[in-house]
Amino acid sequence: MARNPDVDDVVSRVSIAPLDDGSGFEINDRIERRRCEVTTDTPPTLRRTDPDSFRYPVDTAAEFSASEFTFQVVSSMYVHGEGELVQIGHFEERSFDAGSYEIELTSPMKIYLRIEAPFSVRFSVGEATIAVDGTTPVQVGARSFHERPAATVTTTTDPHDLMAAVSTFGSALKTTTSERSYPTLRGHPPALSVGEQLSIPRGLRTPDTGVTIEVPPTMESVFVVSTLSHYLAADVRPGPRPQLVTDEGFSYDLDGAFGFEETVERTLKQCFLLDCVVRTAGPRPVPLYERKALNSAVDLDFDALYEMSLQQQLAEYLRVPFERLAEHVPQWKLVSHVTSRPESIDVLPYLVNDLSIVRTAERVTDGATADDRRSESNPSEAFVEPSGTDSLEQAWVGPGAPFGASKAMTEAYRNRFAREPTDGDIRLVVVCNDEQMLEEHHVAEEVYGSREDLPFELSFYEGLTTDRLQLVLESDTDFFHYIGHVEDGGFDCSDGLLDAATLETVGVDVFFLNACRSYRQGTELIRRGAVGGVVTIDDIINTGAVRIGKTLARLLNIGFPLRSALNIARDRSIIGSQYLVIGDGNADIAQSETTVTTAADITTLDGGENDYSVDVLAYLTGTIGLGVQFQPAIADNEDVFLCPGVTGTFRVSRAELEEFLSLETIPVFLDGEFSWSDTVSLDGE
Repeated sequence: MARNPDVDDVVSRVSIAPLDDGSGFEINDRIERRRCEVTTDTPPTLRRTDPDSFRYPVDTAAEFSASEFTFQVVSSMYVHGEGELVQIGHFEERSFDAGSYEIELTSPMKIYLRIEAPFSVRFSVGEATIAVDGTTPVQVGARSFHERPAATVTTTTDPHDLMAAVSTFGSALKTTTSERSYPTLRGHPPALSVGEQLSIPRGLRTPDTGVTIEVPPTMESVFVVSTLSHYLAADVRPGPRPQLVTDEGFSYDLDGAFGFEETVERTLKQCFLLDCVVRTAGPRPVPLYERKALNSAVDLDFDALYEMSLQQQLAEYLRVPFERLAEHVPQWKLVSHVTSRPESIDVLPYLVNDLSIVRTAERVTDGATADDRRSESNPSEAFVEPSGTDSLEQAWVGPGAPFGASKAMTEAYRNRFAREPTDGDIRLVVVCNDEQMLEEHHVAEEVYGSREDLPFELSFYEGLTTDRLQLVLESDTDFFHYIGHVEDGGFDCSDGLLDAATLETVGVDVFFLNACRSYRQGTELIRRGAVGGVVTIDDIINTGAVRIGKTLARLLNIGFPLRSALNIARDRSIIGSQYLVIGDGNADIAQSETTVTTAADITTLDGGENDYSVDVLAYLTGTIGLGVQFQPAIADNEDVFLCPGVTGTFRVSRAELEEFLSLETIPVFLDGEFSWSDTVSLDGE
């Protein structure tokens, strides 16, 4: 079918275009490489329409007609009627009378439908079907989850200037109500650049929330409160001791019994959790598990709190002892250990965008081990070992190759935001330059591109020469998986070594260098254009490398981003500690089938051979942050949970467990043993 120039020629990061076979249309996020396919009962004719006609902002919009149409890869569904909002649950069917409606779908992007006619909906796991009179035109609009800094603030290293720069982070918030706990309503903080004088662009306005954070004028103190400042749209000012104050006279000590850094962390978590609960008193009254749990744990009127100002909410929130809330805070996604260096300033906004807890890296030596060995692949890099946390992921900012954490690099984030909209299939390249690791090569051939819902262009090579490998690295490639050897001088090729430092540019976005001591080559790829990758910091044995390679390949293929994928895969081998993520740990190669990626921890109970306890583990994807909600489709569950972390523990029968495992391919741990939902045996075979 010919493309419709009326829609397709619009320069937009999101496009809506008919499928070639006439079976429907597809919505593409051309920057984040996300895709939603829509099948229709008749070939659609798409016509451009006004994006401003929708209740919420969209990047592009079109109109079409069909009697029935199905959206794939949908994780939640709401119907906005005249004065009411209806959430459609899993496996639910509903009909709506004549009227004006807007249907909201969460998929790899945000999708809205405008319908002015009677219609019916049917929602199953990952799929939403709408039926309407075929003569009635339907409008569809889509918005990318892609967020980038709207401006760059220049600051000096003087703590007073840095305070002023960080105080602009709140300008990214799209609301100062409790709804800012939704990841799509926070926005990306302005980028920071170190220069000779403070310079804040005109027009960069921060909401006047009347909230101020006072800290001693040191770089370390400003780093620690940067995320709290962003979330509360608070000014950061110098003061004799750390405290949060409001214009209405409320003050809160930020250097409590647990110390400055931990008190700031607790304050952020407390405000965030209560915002997530209070927002359910607004127009989206979802059955949030955490609200039910807190109803009996705290003496707060959530309906009244929803109507209060931010200053009033803080005064009410922070009178509750944190201990009453702690077990209900979602597992935090990221803790970042940041060295007090000018180079760390540039990375700060990208960490804050993840709502990362920021700790000063000097704490690494307090009770932790810092290995003073030198990396053979980069003698200037010492090994460091950040102290443990209870977060899902950790990042390190500063010199050194970290154990147990990712290495954040400013160049990686800048490369990500420099990407231009791209059409065409997702391009994956696998290179095997080691005959002894062909097993991993064969598994990669089976795994990558095995999903029918995503268009992949796959290329596989063996025994490449230096010039052929250089061509691969310089070509536009979404994902590069290298299997082989890396020496001090570069990638081991059939005719010698290729050093990534000799390349002028790199076209690869994401990479996995499954080779000994590939850390230096990976950092050079990022410095020349890549976004993120997995590398090793020491020698690895082939058998362990193959096991980790096979697991990581499958995790990436189903939508796990680099950091969370490696956190799971590294436990598959004793050499797992030799692997780390460098660059942007949120980088991924494929969209998840739902808003979040999941795993299941299954325990066989003694009460009967068909009884099981299941913890559903949720991980955030590369484009969705803290505050997203998830409803596990297991048994008769009706609760919605905050992510990430354990989203419910369920006792189920064998039949219910088998049905849950059949919904999608996910990693599972059955009585402590790792497997996959499509191959796990409940009979212990």
